[in-house]
Formats: sequence, C-alpha cells, structure tokens
Amino acid sequence: MLYDCRSPADRDRGIAAAIEAVKNGELVVLPTDTVYGIGADAFTPYAVKALLDAKGRGRQMPPPVLIGSRQTLDGLVLSLPREARDLVEAFWPGALTIVIEHSPSLQWDLGDKTGTVAVRMPLHPVALEVLRETGPMAVSSANKTGQPSALTAEEARDQLGYSVRAYLEAGPCPDPVPSTIVDLTGEVPQVLRLGAIPLEKLRDVVPDIVEGV
Repeated sequence: MLYDCRSPADRDRGIAAAIEAVKNGELVVLPTDTVYGIGADAFTPYAVKALLDAKGRGRQMPPPVLIGSRQTLDGLVLSLPREARDLVEAFWPGALTIVIEHSPSLQWDLGDKTGTVAVRMPLHPVALEVLRETGPMAVSSANKTGQPSALTAEEARDQLGYSVRAYLEAGPCPDPVPSTIVDLTGEVPQVLRLGAIPLEKLRDVVPDIVEGV
C-alpha cells in the first residue's frame, strides 16, 4: 500500500505501517535524501534475501545499512577509526556512506562479503523516524537492477509491485545524487564512489583521503 507522507494523517499511518512491516520481516520503500530506498530488517536473513530477490540482485552485492542515529554506529563495531568518527561528525546525517569492519558478533547475513559493512545515516525526517523504531535496516535503491533509480515511491511501486508491503511517498527526490562512499577498512581512507559530497570537502576533514583506482 502507498501512503502519502505529505499528508500528516497519512504520514502517521504510513510510518506505523512501515515499522510494523519491517519488524515482521517484510519490505518497505522509503524516501531518503538521495533516492528512494527499498529496505528490510538488517538482522532478518530472509528479509534481506527478499530484498535482493525483489531487486534481482545476487548475494555478491550486499546492501548498505541505514541507521537512525550516530550512537547506533557504536553498536555495530568493535572500534571505529578516528577518521571515521571525524567524517561522521562532519557529514551525518547526510549523503556519506562509510565502509567499516563490523563486530564479528553481529547476527546478520547481508551477503557474501563478510566482515565489512557500508553504513549511512540519511538526512530525511521520514526515513529517520522509521529507522529510530526499527533499528538498522538493509537498504538499497528502490529499483530493479539495471533500471533507473526511483525518484518517487510511485516510481518504485511501478518496478517493485507487490514484493513491497508499504510504500512511503514524500514527493520527488530534491537532489537525486548518490551518496559518496568512503572505505575506512585500510591504512588510508579511500573514496570508492564520488557522489553528493565532493572530494575537497572530504579532505577538509581527512586530508590524507585518496580516490580509489
């Protein structure tokens, strides 16, 4: 079902429906500050599999994880590099995804790549309201693999149909540029994808960051 979150009453119903769906292991589509995302509970393996199946994607491309607060990040790692903390302080919530080593004790199965996870805290009130109730969610762009990214929930529904329990519509994405991805698992921070945050802004915070090859 699609809920128009631009209407206060529909927004409340939609957010409640999305939270319930995620907790039941079902899929939802929600707005972010980049593009619309399809999401599932990160700790429910069959829900993550359903997400990958809905997109037509294999386990070799694990989805990123979205979180609703900076404090949640501390629960996902044993230790966080100083550079990671500096980048999070500067750009979260926002269009920065960081790749970090997650705690080996976490009971999740995001795909074939083990030991690391891509994490972001989005700058969108609807997404944050959902995430603060559900906890970490596996979220990927709300489109079939190879198709254009959805810029509205209605566009996502056209591609994903009944595989998703709740669609949260918040209007067209104001700035549909993907997040910048920085890998912080090596000795030197490395940009894996340049997106909404340019390299010079990253270097204002972490001067030794390098572009990936």
